[in-house]
Amino acid sequence: MASESSLPPTHRALVLRSIDSPLKVEQLETPKATSGNVVVRVLAANVLSYGREIFDGTRPYPYPKPYTPGGSAIGRIAAVGPDSTVFAPGQLVLVDVVVRARDDTSTNYLIGIHNGFSSGSVKLATDEWRDSTYAEYQKVPLENCYGLDEARLLGDPASGGLGYSIDDLLYIHRLLVPFGGFRDVDLKVGETILIAPATGPYGTAAVSLALALGANVVAMGRNGQVLEKLAASSSKTKTVQITGDVENDTAAIKKHGPIDVFFDISPPMAASSTHIKSGILSLAHSGRVSLMGGIAGDIAIPYAVITFNDLKLHGKFMYERKDIRMLIKMVESGVMGLGDKIGARVEGKFGLDEWDQAFTAAKENAGPGQYVVIAP
Repeated sequence: MASESSLPPTHRALVLRSIDSPLKVEQLETPKATSGNVVVRVLAANVLSYGREIFDGTRPYPYPKPYTPGGSAIGRIAAVGPDSTVFAPGQLVLVDVVVRARDDTSTNYLIGIHNGFSSGSVKLATDEWRDSTYAEYQKVPLENCYGLDEARLLGDPASGGLGYSIDDLLYIHRLLVPFGGFRDVDLKVGETILIAPATGPYGTAAVSLALALGANVVAMGRNGQVLEKLAASSSKTKTVQITGDVENDTAAIKKHGPIDVFFDISPPMAASSTHIKSGILSLAHSGRVSLMGGIAGDIAIPYAVITFNDLKLHGKFMYERKDIRMLIKMVESGVMGLGDKIGARVEGKFGLDEWDQAFTAAKENAGPGQYVVIAP
């Protein structure tokens, strides 16, 4: 176990005290490693494209105040508690944002983003796991840290490494969201999956991931330019433009069928979009639907079609811990690429004091493969 004396007494962190006042970099006491946690030196953390909307109240996500916001991160173990058996100071790790109660894993929330929607998650976010990764150091639950093979991931390709950068590794979290949905509906090699909308940040990540898993892809969206790029990237990717005509869009999808899985990753404003009905109608008998979007409000579904065709509707929030380990193995083995290999790129890297520029850049660079980083 690292001595607590090896940690600085204080560290810099971005703090939100009120939505009526701007975030501010403050000097806080450095957290200590105790049973059940580690302290991580944060190297790079993801910035959500809608991050500013969370912290200015536009998106009324609940969270405790004051607190340090953040996103998924890559860091190094700085200190470990007495019950840690696999982590050691200096080790490269992925820090996951999905915090789950140890005595009830159905109680969960996204640390640094919101405090969840149950009394249990609010308790966790308020009492113990409040502060996230926009800080030099973070106290992290043991089960939210995942060791990474640094030599393999960051090493020189001439010596058997993959040649990635720390920033490249942050894209693992973008892939994790669709991976959770794919695993939940048991997407199989050789199956055909409809991904919609496939032209946004998570949709394009889903396309890359589905191809790596050996599936055939039908990418559906409104952005014709992005659809063209997706079609050109692989002979196993077909595209369909969303026109708003359910019958015509369904027929266009079925030309590439039979469709085994429909994966939906709709944004909040898509409640009235026709693509969900088209996607369900295009499914083969016994097809599966994975709903992972953030639609606000209710949607209409073709009830009779779902019933008579034995379709299965799956709702999935994020992913499971075993999914994270599996995806990391895929990346380390080279099955799932990152960075230039899949067209993912960092559009801006900012320090804590540059948080305002970071949120602006994230909003302006929310296209396929684009992401922004805060490096404390």
